[in-house]
Parts: sequence; C-alpha cells; structure tokens
Amino acid sequence: MLLGLAVFAVWAVWWVVRYIRADAMTRQSIRQAVRVRRTWKRLALMLKLSVTDKMPTALASLANTDNKPVKPRVLVPSLKVVHDPYGVIVRANCLPGVGLEQFQKAAPHLADAWRCTRVAVTQDKPGQVVIRGVRLDPLKFATEHHPTGEAPDEIARWDLGLDEYAQPVSVDLTQVPGVTVAGLPGFGKTSLINRLICDWAPSPAIQFVCADGKVSTAREGDYAHLVKRMFAFVGDDLEAANALFRRLVELRRARVTAAEHVLGVQSMWEVGPSAAWPLVVVIIDEAHTYFRDHKGSDPRTKKLAALAAENARLVEDLVKKGRSMGILTILATQKSTGDAIPTFIRDVCPIGLSFAQKTTEASVAALGEDIRKWPDADPTNLQDRAYVGVASMNHQSQPGFARIRTPFVSGKDSAAIAQQTAHLTTDPADLLRAQLPGIDLGKDDPDDTTPSLAA
Repeated sequence: MLLGLAVFAVWAVWWVVRYIRADAMTRQSIRQAVRVRRTWKRLALMLKLSVTDKMPTALASLANTDNKPVKPRVLVPSLKVVHDPYGVIVRANCLPGVGLEQFQKAAPHLADAWRCTRVAVTQDKPGQVVIRGVRLDPLKFATEHHPTGEAPDEIARWDLGLDEYAQPVSVDLTQVPGVTVAGLPGFGKTSLINRLICDWAPSPAIQFVCADGKVSTAREGDYAHLVKRMFAFVGDDLEAANALFRRLVELRRARVTAAEHVLGVQSMWEVGPSAAWPLVVVIIDEAHTYFRDHKGSDPRTKKLAALAAENARLVEDLVKKGRSMGILTILATQKSTGDAIPTFIRDVCPIGLSFAQKTTEASVAALGEDIRKWPDADPTNLQDRAYVGVASMNHQSQPGFARIRTPFVSGKDSAAIAQQTAHLTTDPADLLRAQLPGIDLGKDDPDDTTPSLAA
C-alpha cells in the first residue's frame, strides 16, 4: 500500500509540474484530454459506440451457482488519449460492430461533446482507429521553419507543413516527373519552394537550377540568398531561359546515354540519387513568363513567340522524359491555366498545390475537376490574409483534398544554409564528363541540332 501511495504521489507531482510548465493552449488541451477520458463511457453509450455481449465469461459461469441467467456485459471501446497545443489525439480499439465506419458517423457528435472545431477519424492499424480532435484551427496560426543544416534522412521526401488537424504532411517525390504550385501573389508559393531548397541543400545527392520569371538578375528576388546553392540561374530573359532549358535537355539526353555505363541500370531510381549522379531539381518560378503566347506581327514579337513555343517544347521534354534520369521539375505560377502552363506540361505533373485563388476556374486548373466535389477545400476560401501560407492539395492517402499550413522560412536562415552548403554545388554535366572521359554523351534524337556535351 505504501509503495502504491508513493507511486501515485510521484505521478501526481509529475502531472502538476507538467501542467504548470505548459503554455496556455496546452493547458486547455490537458483539461480537454481529462474530460474526454472521464466522460467516454457515458458518451460511447449515448452515441451507440458500444456492444452487448450476452456470452458469459468463464469466471461468471463458475460463479453462477444458482443457474440464473448471467447479466449481459456492455462493452465500450478502450481509449488512449494524448494532447498537443491544438487538441487531442485519441486511439480507440474497435469492437465487433463498432469500427471505422461507426466512429466516422459519430465524428460530428464527438466534436460537439469534446468542444472541438472539427474531428477526423482514420484507420491507424487493423482493429484500431485514430480520432483527431482540434479545438483550435491550425490553419490560422502562422508557423516558422528553421532549417537544421543536416542532410535529409530520406532523399526526395518533401515536408510541407501541418494539415487542418495539425498533423505533419509530407510528399514522396520519388519517381515524380513534376510538381505544379499555383496561387495569388504573396500567399506562400516561393516560401514553400524555399523550404524545399533549405531542407535538401545539405545533401550532395541533390543539385538545383532555377529560372525565376519575376526578376532580371540573380541578385534580385526571393532566391537571391540561395543562388550559391544553384549550379545555374536565369531571370526573365527568354533567350537566356531558352539556352538554360536546352542545356538541361542536353543533360537529360546525355544521362540516357550514360546510364548503363555509370549506373548499370536504365532508371536512376533503381539505385537512387548519389553525389556522382544527383537528383536535379529544376525550379521554374512565374512559369507563365517563359510560356506566354506573344501576339503581334513585328519581328521582335515573332521572335518572343518563337522562344516561348520552344521553351514549352523543351520543358515538356524535361517533364515527360526526365523522371527516370533523375530530373524533377517544379513549376510555380499565379494561375495555372493553359496559357500560363501549357496543358501538355501541366497534366503530366501528378502533384499539384494551390494557395489562394480568386475563381473556382483557377482552382480547377490547379487541382483538377475533383475540387468541385470538395468545396470546403477550394482555394477560393483561402483569400483571407489569415490564410497566407495555406495551400490545398490532393490527399495522398485517401479521397479528397487536404489543406496545409506551410511554414515561413526567413531570408536569414536560407542565406545561412546556402552559405554552409555552397561547396556542394556542382554541374551534373561536369560529373558525367569526369566519370566517362572520352565517351560521346551526344544526342539520342538524330534530328536535334543542340550541341552535345562532348562538344
């Protein structure tokens, strides 16, 4: 008894200290978690999240000496409740007749009883569900991300932020040819890409190249701090961009020729990126700058129109043929309609995100027709300044769309990361030449007039 009292006293002191040291939001969640545990059995009966077991246990049968009917047992799913600043995470064991479907039907009533703004129920593992209840809307709380400067544990894993239930969201970009990012100016597109660069920059198995259509030189704009970690950069000059895209297509073709010699396989993803054969991340920001159809009959306009058409053809080559060679293209624009990102490029990119949009038509262009079936996730609902940094995207694990709060990365942090990792920057074409001296890494298209790497 004394030992039990001592253990209880230690637990009580630990609980009180933890409660006192917590911030105001977490204290509310602790009280909420206590209330969920205390009221669960009564609430489960009211919501019919229970079953009646008429079969007596072996002990009850032995104790039944007068042969009277044994009283049926009412079984309630057991809970394990943890808290965080936004609410509670509840893991519940399923019972026969009380599973995922029954918990999902009861979700609105659980939200009312637990005083949550929303409740989501998902399958954790066979026989167990996770009930996520948020008291506060995580989408309305701006967050910051401070890069660690350490190489990522998993290459091609893109950590995006927190969803509307404050759960971390990441996307696996392995074998992904392209990503589109859309949204109104100032709502978080570039910050999202900045985080990707800062998180991946410490890995020598990843190299970056950027075309930024809203600046003229590398010293301007949102990527000025990160240029040191890019092996090439161009601004809004269509001729310079055209030369860069040609250079990247040439790299893609050279890799096709060299894959068997260097990797021993036909697809880079069979062995994964390495410092000798890095994943090339091509960032095209304000993509409409490079693809816009120029109208006019004067020589200058005709030249711009020809360059834009050629840019579209070259980027199409990168997106459609670059995946297996380790080339990932990220295209960002304000409204990803066909005039901003040609549909023959946009529709090949399997992952799309959209920040705030003014019209549903723009949302459909960014996320597809299915967004009409999920009006709550329509980016037109994100125009309030409280939602700067919030994006909608296709849900990766279930039907529908997820809304994600992406964090802000400061220019100071991105500059520090670029400075620390600048020595890792190298041109992938130089790596090929070093590994295969004397071998012609030329063109795989006999009609192409682009000079080969060997030249």
